[in-house]
Amino acid sequence: MKRADPVGRTTLRDEKMLRKALRAAARGDGRTFPNPSVGAVLYRGDRILGSGTTRPPGGPHAEIVAIEAARRRHGEKALRGASMAVTLEPCDFEGRTGPCTRAIIEAGIGRVVVGCRDPHPRVAGRGLRKLRRNRVDVVSGLLEEACRWQHRGFLSVHERGRPWVTLKLATSLDGRIALANGASRWITGPEARAFVHRLRDASDAVMVGSRTARADDPELSVRRGERIVRHPVRLLVDGRLRVPLSARLYDLSGGARTWVLCRKGARGLRRVRAAASRVFELPAGQGGQVDLVDGFSQLARAGLTTVLVEGGGLLASALLRADLVDEVHWLLAPTLIGGDGRAGLGPLGLERLSDAVSLEPIRVRRRGVDLHVHGRIRHDEKREKRK
Repeated sequence: MKRADPVGRTTLRDEKMLRKALRAAARGDGRTFPNPSVGAVLYRGDRILGSGTTRPPGGPHAEIVAIEAARRRHGEKALRGASMAVTLEPCDFEGRTGPCTRAIIEAGIGRVVVGCRDPHPRVAGRGLRKLRRNRVDVVSGLLEEACRWQHRGFLSVHERGRPWVTLKLATSLDGRIALANGASRWITGPEARAFVHRLRDASDAVMVGSRTARADDPELSVRRGERIVRHPVRLLVDGRLRVPLSARLYDLSGGARTWVLCRKGARGLRRVRAAASRVFELPAGQGGQVDLVDGFSQLARAGLTTVLVEGGGLLASALLRADLVDEVHWLLAPTLIGGDGRAGLGPLGLERLSDAVSLEPIRVRRRGVDLHVHGRIRHDEKREKRK
């Protein structure tokens, strides 16, 4: 959907500062849910007075971080009449921190450039109106597409009722994720694997199915070299609770959290509740598997905004059939495994070629010896093709 032009006069300087705010926002990805990771830059002319990224829940929002940084460095007077570029509409309600609008107004900031509006029912335009009523010059909609992309997880929760879902596949050129005997380490090279850890680091949660959990016994941590630097929430889709409690996913040391999605009344539920951080009981879906649509709705209500799906093929195909995948990263190794290897995708049940899942825009790049194909699934276009 084409977005409207920005409301209010903007300059190249405003755009430059908002791009810096976008970079600041990206630094908080995966660390602020259920809040969005917002970036803010406070400036006067070409001089940056302070910048900020939203802190983890309970901490200050980006606007307040930027104001406090500027106040420490330059004093209170420097804030009066300054401009602020912020990626998302400032909040105007009392939460665990005070309203960002109040902090902006009390600091005497004269102009605020906003990338995109906040759809949260407690904000939804109120922040902009509050600033304007207090004689703050407000520009909204600059770099809107880029800002919506930065906040795609948060926007997805409030506009669609589910997290943003990214599918990562690592296969041979002929689409295989393992040999017939299950051997799969390593299909891709070190550069591709390092990229996957960066994807994990920017995600609220990482999801795998029970088959992958049993075959690979993954840890799903974020590593830099051999060092674990972060534990995203680990999501295990295990409808019949077949993954043993000895699996590494049930090791909750070091702050790790594992949420299990299973069928209602699954055998062994009591012991899994005792071992996991959280359990979501779901109705049965197609083929006796869990209802993933209901599952992702529950994950959104639990606060998750972005989910990275890492496997396996059956889970990936189930998500694609349910139209739950928004973005795809496909890493292709320059190897051939053959038809007896395990497929990266299960059946999609297509009857017409026009129903095939297509990605756009497509970006292809090298990561070491591997190819990286990245694209987005346009859900509105998929629905249109089916008519």
